[in-house]
Amino acid sequence: MNLFLTRAWQDAWWKHWGVTPGFELVSEGRGCSGLYLHRYKYKGVLPISCLQFIGTNYRRLSTPRTEYNSLPTATPAAIFSVDWSEAVLADMPEDSPAVRALLDLAEERQCLVRRVGGDVAYSIETNGLFSDYLARLGSGTRLRLYNRRSVLEQVGGVTIGNWWPDKPVSFFELLNDFHRDRWDQPCFNETSLSFHQEFLKNIVHEGGRPELSVICVSGRPVSVLYNVLYRNVAYNLQAGFVENFHKKLALGTLHLGYSIEASFDNGDVEAFDLLAGGGKNEDYKAKLATDRTPLVSLMLVRSRLFKLLYRIKDSR
Repeated sequence: MNLFLTRAWQDAWWKHWGVTPGFELVSEGRGCSGLYLHRYKYKGVLPISCLQFIGTNYRRLSTPRTEYNSLPTATPAAIFSVDWSEAVLADMPEDSPAVRALLDLAEERQCLVRRVGGDVAYSIETNGLFSDYLARLGSGTRLRLYNRRSVLEQVGGVTIGNWWPDKPVSFFELLNDFHRDRWDQPCFNETSLSFHQEFLKNIVHEGGRPELSVICVSGRPVSVLYNVLYRNVAYNLQAGFVENFHKKLALGTLHLGYSIEASFDNGDVEAFDLLAGGGKNEDYKAKLATDRTPLVSLMLVRSRLFKLLYRIKDSR
C-alpha cells in the first residue's frame, strides 16, 4: 500500500476530475488503483472506450502524476468484465506480479499489447546511518547535498519549518512563485491546488503526516519541499527554490539533504521516495538514490479495428 492508493489521493482525484464529460467510475479500489472508463471520439471521429486508473489520463488531461499503480493481484481478470476498446494502465511497477498476470491475461485474451511509456522511480533506504549514506555518494553530489550547508549559514540565519497545518495556502503560493521563475509557469493550476489541499486534509485521517518544509534565510523563504510521510515512507511530491540564490549553492539539493537526514534520524521512516521524473539540468535523483523501481505504462487493445490501426501506426 502506497500513498497513491490511499482513499485520500484517489477520492480527491476523482472529486476534481471525475466530473469530466465521458468519465464513468468502474471501481473505487481498495488497496489497489481505482478504475474508470473514458468514452470519447478520437479526433472527433473514432469512438474510444478507454479503461484507466483513477489518477491517470491518456491523451486528454494533464493532472498531478499518480505512480505505483496496481491492479488487484488476486483478480486482475476482473478488468475484462468491463466493456472497453482499449485499456491504458499507466505507471505500474514493471516487475510486479500484477503486471506479469496482466501480460499473461492479455495473451490469453488475444489483446494487442503496446508499451506506451516507461520511467524509473528513485528512492533512498533510510534504515542505516546518514553518515554511511553520505560516504557512498559521489564527491560532487555529497558537496551539493550536505557539505555546503556552511556556505548557506554564512549567508544568514537558517531556519527550517513545517508550514502544515497553519500555512498551506502560503506554502503553495511560494511553490508556484518559484516554479514561475524557473519554468515560466506555476507548478499547480487552480484545480490541482484544490486537489492537493483536499488530499492533505484527508490523508491525516489515514495516518499520513504532511511536511510542507520551508527553508528561510534571514527570515526570507528561499526553498520549499512538499513531502508526505505515509506508512514508513517519506514521499517527496514537489520542490521549488529561489533561482540563482548563490553561485555555490544548489538550494533544492541542499534542502533535500536536510529532509533526507531527518528521515534517517526518524525511526519511523524506512525510505525517502523521490518518485519518478528528472531535474531541469541533470538526473539528480539517480545520483541520490539507493533503490530504483522501473515503471511501465501499457496499452491493451481489444477492438479488432484498433488492433489493425495501431499495427499500421507502429510499423511506420
